[in-house]
Amino acid sequence: MLLGFNSGRRRFSDLTEQEILALAISSEEDDGRIYRLYADRLHGEFPASAAIFEGMAKEEDDHRRRLIDLHQSRFGNAIPLIRREHVAGFYARRPVWLIENLGLARIRDEAEAMERQAEAFYRKAAAQTSDAATRKLLGDLAAAESHHGELAEQLKADNLDDDAKGVEDRAARRQFILTWVQPGVAGLMDGSVSTLAPVFAAAFATHDPHQTLLVGLASAVGAGISMGFAESVGDDGELSGRGSPLKRGIASGVMTALGGLGHALPYLIPDFWTATLVAMVVVVIELWAIAWIQNKFMETPFFRAALQVVVGGALVFATGVLIGGG
Repeated sequence: MLLGFNSGRRRFSDLTEQEILALAISSEEDDGRIYRLYADRLHGEFPASAAIFEGMAKEEDDHRRRLIDLHQSRFGNAIPLIRREHVAGFYARRPVWLIENLGLARIRDEAEAMERQAEAFYRKAAAQTSDAATRKLLGDLAAAESHHGELAEQLKADNLDDDAKGVEDRAARRQFILTWVQPGVAGLMDGSVSTLAPVFAAAFATHDPHQTLLVGLASAVGAGISMGFAESVGDDGELSGRGSPLKRGIASGVMTALGGLGHALPYLIPDFWTATLVAMVVVVIELWAIAWIQNKFMETPFFRAALQVVVGGALVFATGVLIGGG
């Protein structure tokens, strides 16, 4: 039986001082492990930031040793098995598989949140203990966590100058573009442009909004599945550096489907000409959105991008109208 946890999670206020120390020890172990995972995750592309998190992991190791020394002096060597998930309302950490997929900026934000949560825990724990030595150590650790940001700043000064941070931020932005933006905009373009012909051919051939809607839904969803699979299996990202094939496949598939659905869904409107006019307006918005994304993230001159997209879209649209009207 685990310290009475068989009946559910314990309230923090019900923990004994030994259990509070045990919880602090396991929490420091977890945080040190997470910081090392961050360091390993960033080591290849962002060595300076990796050094920062390795230094923070060493700081957590020191906290853990001090807590274990105090536990040994008060309660002996047998440390109770108690972790965050055993305590109701206690802050949680991300699973390892989510940590491994975080980007540089998000990792820095997560680390800052970890420090704030740890400080709050130690202050609450110190207020709940009466032993002088325990209260002093917990208070010291609360102060240490509150100054953990200063440690990070010092580590940045030692390992991450402005030039290095700029290089890493540019690399992170480039990775975001390769993994999410490029597949997404390619999917949006394919979904918006390639489905124009079947949708408007069906529209002008049948003058039936319901039949046109079915053709549009089939075209959009089918194109999304096809583009998603093609992107995810075509390049594993190991040599190209384009990142996770799963992420790229999701970006490409979802944006392809959205691009096609944009001008298919107006045919939910029962009046044919009203639905067609709305669909045409949506097409214009889609094409200009593609040009804007290319300009913002891929540094393509806006008017050149707009010309390429609009001309291509107009040709496909005209093809659909001619085939459907014939």
